[in-house]
Amino acid sequence: MLARIERYFGFAAHHTTWRTEILAGLTTFITMAYIIFVNPAILSATGMPLAAVTTATCLCAAIGSILMGALANYPLALAPGMGLNAYFTYTVVKGMGVSWQTALGAVCISGILFLLLTLGGIRQRLLAAIPHQLHAAVAGGIGLFIAFIGLQNSGIIVSSPATMVALGNLHAHTTQLALFGILLIAVLQAYRVKASMLIGVLATLAVGILCHLVKYTPSTFNPMAIRETAFQLNIRGALHLNALEIIFAFLFVDLFDNIGTLIAVTDRAGLIAKDHTIPRLDRIFFADATATVVGALAGTSTVTCYIESSAGVAAGGRTGVAAIVTGVLFFLAIFVAPVVGAIPDFATAPALILVGAMMLCGIGKIEWDSPRIAIPAFLTFVTIPLTYSIATGLSFGLISYAALELLMSRGSRQHWMLYLLATLFLLRFLYVSHI
Repeated sequence: MLARIERYFGFAAHHTTWRTEILAGLTTFITMAYIIFVNPAILSATGMPLAAVTTATCLCAAIGSILMGALANYPLALAPGMGLNAYFTYTVVKGMGVSWQTALGAVCISGILFLLLTLGGIRQRLLAAIPHQLHAAVAGGIGLFIAFIGLQNSGIIVSSPATMVALGNLHAHTTQLALFGILLIAVLQAYRVKASMLIGVLATLAVGILCHLVKYTPSTFNPMAIRETAFQLNIRGALHLNALEIIFAFLFVDLFDNIGTLIAVTDRAGLIAKDHTIPRLDRIFFADATATVVGALAGTSTVTCYIESSAGVAAGGRTGVAAIVTGVLFFLAIFVAPVVGAIPDFATAPALILVGAMMLCGIGKIEWDSPRIAIPAFLTFVTIPLTYSIATGLSFGLISYAALELLMSRGSRQHWMLYLLATLFLLRFLYVSHI
C-alpha cells in the first residue's frame, strides 16, 4: 500500500521520503498557523462571530491543502488570504456598508468564476503568458517580501515616521530570541539539517516559554459555532450591480497573488518543467478555486495559496504529501485552536526571514545585462516588498515588459495573451488600485 502511494506522489523522482515530507508539512503549518487567529480577528470586525470564523478558517485551509496535495501533488498549502481579508472587512463591509453575508456571496461568485476560468483553460494561458525571465524576479521579490514580514514580526525592523522603517530595539527580549532563532537555523542549514526550520522554530518557542515570554490564556472553544456563518452567504445580494466591483476585485487580486506565489514556490522547489511550464496547472487552479467556494460557504474570505509553503519546500517538501500533512494539522487545529495560538511571532519570524533569503538564489538567472529584461525584473523584484503586494509587483514587471517589447518593435515575438494580461493589470491599477 505504501509503495503505491509513494509511486503516486513520485517519491523516487523527487528524491524524498516520508520523514522529509511530514517534517515539511509540519514546518509549513507552524509558519502559517498565525492565520488561525489573525483571520478571525480581522473578519470579526464585520460582526461575524469569532468562534465561527475560527472554525471556518481551519476547515477551508484543511480542505484546500489536502485537495491541493492529493489532486495536484504539490507542496502548496492554502488558507484565507491576508490582504483579501482586510479588503473584505475594511473596504467592502465597513467602507461600502455591505453586509458580511453579501460579501461572502461575492467571494463565492469569484470562486465559481475561478472554476469556470480554470475549466476553460484561461487561467492556465494567463500564467503561460508571463515571460519565464520574470519567474526568478517574482520568486526573489516574494523572498524579500516574506523576509521583510519576518523582520517586522521579530521587531528587528520597526516603522519610523521619518524614514518609514528603522532598526528596532535589539534589547527587547523577544527580538533577541528572534535573533537566536535566525542564528540557530542558519547554523543548522550550514550543516544541511533538513529539519532546520522546524527545529529552529520549536527551539525558539521553547526558550521563550522558559523565559516566560509566551503568553497563553486558556479559553473555551466550540467547533460547532461554525453554524453561525456556514451557508449564511447572500449570493442574490452579491449579484446586484453595485457588487460587481467587489467581485471583480476579489477575482483580480486573488488571481495575480496566486500566480506570483505559484511561480515562486514551484521555482524554489525545482518543480517547473524545462520548457518553463508548471505541470498539472489545471489541478492546482481547480484546488484553490474549490477552496475559495468552500471557504465562502463555511464563512470566511477568499482562500489562496500561501507563500509560507516556501518554508516547507526549504525543509525538503517536494510532493503533495507535505500539503496533506499541513491540511490534516489545520483540521486538528479546529479542536485545539487556543493551543496553536500560543506560537508567537518571534518564534516563526526566523523561519520567514531565512526562507526569504533562500528564495533569492534564482535571481542569478536573470539577464541583468539586457535592459529589456533587467528593468522589468528589477521593478518586479523591488515593488513586491515595497508595496506589500505580490500582485502589484507582478503588475509593474509585466506592464513594463510588454511596453518595452512594443516600443522595441518586438511585439510580434510575444503571444497576444501577454498584452491582454498587461492590459488587465493596467485596469487593476485604474479600478482597484485602492487594494
